[in-house]
Parts: sequence; C-alpha cells; structure tokens
Amino acid sequence: SKMPLLSVPKEVAVGTAMLGVAFATGMLVGRRYPSLVFGTPSGMIRKNSPLRQYILDHSLREHPILKKLRLLTADHPWGRMMVSCEQAQLMANLVKLIKAKKVIEIGVFTGYNALNMALVLPDNGRVIACDINEDYAKIGRPLWKEAGVEHKIDLRIKPAIQTLDELLANGEAETFDFAFIDADKENYNEYYEKCLRLIKKGGLIAIDNVFWNGKVLKPRKNDSAAQSIHRLNEKLLRDARVSISMLPVGDGVTLAFKL
Repeated sequence: SKMPLLSVPKEVAVGTAMLGVAFATGMLVGRRYPSLVFGTPSGMIRKNSPLRQYILDHSLREHPILKKLRLLTADHPWGRMMVSCEQAQLMANLVKLIKAKKVIEIGVFTGYNALNMALVLPDNGRVIACDINEDYAKIGRPLWKEAGVEHKIDLRIKPAIQTLDELLANGEAETFDFAFIDADKENYNEYYEKCLRLIKKGGLIAIDNVFWNGKVLKPRKNDSAAQSIHRLNEKLLRDARVSISMLPVGDGVTLAFKL
C-alpha cells in the first residue's frame, strides 16, 4: 500500500532536499573512492587524514573563542568526547537556517557545541544545556562569558530525562526549534521521544554517534550502547512522524525533521 502524503513545511522540504543531495554525492564519492570516504571501521574519513585536514582548511570558520575552548578540551583526558568541530559548525548552521530561538542540548561536556549554537542564536535565544557533570562545564563557562553569550546558555546539572520532564510539565511542549542528543546511549530512545514532544512541527532533532564507531553493524549482545543506537536507527527509518537524513559526519549524525 502507498504511504500517505505528509504535509511538510517549505523550510523542512528544502533543507531535507539539500541534505539528500549532499548525502547522495557523498555516497557516489564513496563508491568511486572507497579508501577516501570509507577508510575506517565507522565508515568515516580518518580523523588525522590529509583529506579531513583539507576539509577543515577549506570549510571551518571557527570563532576565536571556540578555537580556544576546542584546544582546552583537546588537552582534557576525555577530550575525545567533544563533538568534532566540523559537525558543531553544521549544527550551528542548521540552527541559523531554521531561525531557531529555543534549543535543547543533551550532553554538554565542556560546552563547545553549546557555545557554537549560542553564538548564532538571537540575543533572546536560549540553549537548555543538560548534563550531570558540572566539572566539565566549568571548563567552558568562562569562555561562554568571554564570548558574550553566557546568558543564552541555561545549564541544568541533573539527569536530562528529569529536565525534559520538567519542561513538558511546564507546558513547553512544541515550543523548541532544535534538539541535539549526545549523552548516554542507553537512554537515546527516551531522549528522542521526549524531544519529539518538545520540538515544534518543522523543528529538527540531531542525534549524534549513530555509527558508534561502526559497532552498529554487528552490535554485540553485551554492548548495550551499540544495541540501543541500532534499535533507534531502525526505528527512525520507519518513523512516519519525521523525515530523516543519516549523514557520515563525525561518528554519524541523523537529522530528524518533525512533520
């Protein structure tokens, strides 16, 4: 049977089409030059490859304070948890594209991505930044202030599910424009469902680490993170509430546009 036609806002349709073209181009390049695009287990360009450096040299427009925070984070023992700078720039561009004012971030770490988004939000825009570790956020907070956007970042140190439930209880369903999910993988499905209630129609949810370093290809029974992400990936494919694009950026990111 044919799927019913869905009414899609113009901005979502255009954005999805653009991302679809970009992804199709990437797939074509991958087929012709597999060693370039699919050179690692996660299906990504190698982090330290000349090609990735070329991408950064020819596309990254990093605010000086963002660069300062990135270098500080790189020196941290868990620095690898930071969202890649090219992916954070994409998130900020998407926030700007959809003219977002209210943003949710689940998983802040040192706040590089939160800062990136705050820089493009209007002065009355807000990032509800959810994390359980204040020590990591203390690294970025002084730089949020230095960049003049500290007032745009509402850091909430408690389990993210609790914060999301509080937002829903406060009557903020369908008032957010954008959500970025990048925290404990076992709760990804619950984060997604609650964000879907909080995001307005035409809004966007970005889900990070959907490749999980390639482990989603054959999730092991004892790898609860890989199992959780794989289940969500399969669910998103069939979820008629959203249109999606899974992009080979960073460790894989799925963009889900609420219909």
